[in-house]
Amino acid sequence: MINWRLILKIIGILLYIEAGLMMLCQIVAFIYGEGIESFGLPISLSIILGLTGRLLGRKAGANMGRKDGYVVVSMVWVIFTLIGMLPFLLSGAIPDVSSAFFETMSGFTSTGATILDDIDSMPRCLLFWRSVTQWIGGIGIVFFTIAILPAFGVGEVKLFACESTGPLHDKVHPRISVAAKWIGSVYVVLTLLCIVSLMLCGMDTFDAINYSMCTTATGGYGTHSEMLHEVFKSPMIEYVLTFYMLMSGVNYTLIYYTILKGRIHKFFRDAEVRCYYIIVLGATAICTVSLFWANDCSDLELAFRESIFTVVSLQTTTGLATCDYTLWPVQLMPILLFVMFAGACSGSTSGGFKCVRLSIIYRILKNEFTRILHPRAVIPVRLNDVIVPQTVVQTLLGFITLFVLGLFGGAFVLALFGVNPNNVHPSFDYYEAFGLAMSSISNVGPGMGYYGPAHSWMILTPVAKWVCSFLMLIGRLEIFPIVILFTQGFWKKG
Repeated sequence: MINWRLILKIIGILLYIEAGLMMLCQIVAFIYGEGIESFGLPISLSIILGLTGRLLGRKAGANMGRKDGYVVVSMVWVIFTLIGMLPFLLSGAIPDVSSAFFETMSGFTSTGATILDDIDSMPRCLLFWRSVTQWIGGIGIVFFTIAILPAFGVGEVKLFACESTGPLHDKVHPRISVAAKWIGSVYVVLTLLCIVSLMLCGMDTFDAINYSMCTTATGGYGTHSEMLHEVFKSPMIEYVLTFYMLMSGVNYTLIYYTILKGRIHKFFRDAEVRCYYIIVLGATAICTVSLFWANDCSDLELAFRESIFTVVSLQTTTGLATCDYTLWPVQLMPILLFVMFAGACSGSTSGGFKCVRLSIIYRILKNEFTRILHPRAVIPVRLNDVIVPQTVVQTLLGFITLFVLGLFGGAFVLALFGVNPNNVHPSFDYYEAFGLAMSSISNVGPGMGYYGPAHSWMILTPVAKWVCSFLMLIGRLEIFPIVILFTQGFWKKG
């Protein structure tokens, strides 16, 4: 039976945090003289709803079931988005609900797709809010708050199981709340180091803070409409951002072991990290050669810099851009679609399919070929010298099925209802629809064709924006926590 009192209590606690984040944006508004119109009402609403949830759940107890965890994780992303879109609507920066919901969901899921055409004219408090939504959403709204929930007498293990990504998890500490604090510390340190690095490269403080938050969150919301090369004209900034995107795509548990525990060997022996870097290096090499030879680019360093930045940005699902990759040779598009699909490592802030799943699939296929030659052989699937449980393999097959169904189903609906024919870009083929669906469910940001990094998604119809928002949500939560809510067995007692 679902414990609704406990669910309301937890959501109430989380709404306090959203109010606190909006207060930071209100401080930015005061600094730049932008008033309180955008955040006054949302802050008050978050506090009132948070207090209401706490009061209704004051006698809920602390025993949380797995069903409770799934409901909390699914509801909190939607509720945060509904309240988080109010500053855009109240300020008039975004005129309609579907666009405001899309922009906010894109932030909290760290997707980075935007419907804004003129970002430079936006109030700075709203630009900061966009970055904050990505930063808190990158590490996971629920996971980020696991560290403080025990102080309110709330169990946290079920929330971690429902929100954390990837089929396998390494335990940093027996207590999940302690592990959350340590991994959260790594996240904060990476963000601070990125801020300092960008400022040393000449970026101003406001831009450095915003780009650092969207980089470590692998989100992609910037503070300028133009691409990075046109705004900053600094190869060093591009290399710095590439490094921090690359690091943010690594399992945070692995970073913890590497930095704080000094277990360097664990980093280089990890099968998922090897898969991650092989894809990055291979795709970068192919793109660099193609740009240098086939695209008449006389500068090898520029070809390499554009290639590695684009590949890392798409594979970590960050979505920042230094150039319009949709203008690259057409033979590179399948490679870019693949890195968008693959994603980076589980336990990181990135989206996508995740390299750990690709590693397991590779080992399953390798074992099947061995069984063809040796039918009686019993060969378990091993990853990092550990046998992968059969239940994980079965879950992986289910995830593949749902991921593919979501991808092609979303592309089909987008192809039907994607663009109003009265818009300036009436042509809308299945290639672009597939790119939008891939970008949304993998939480990448830019898509393919017209919807690459050079244009916003504003001309999509309201139906298409709601569909993309839904794909972002199921992609961020790894599909199962959302889909299971629509099953009949979930709502049965017992």
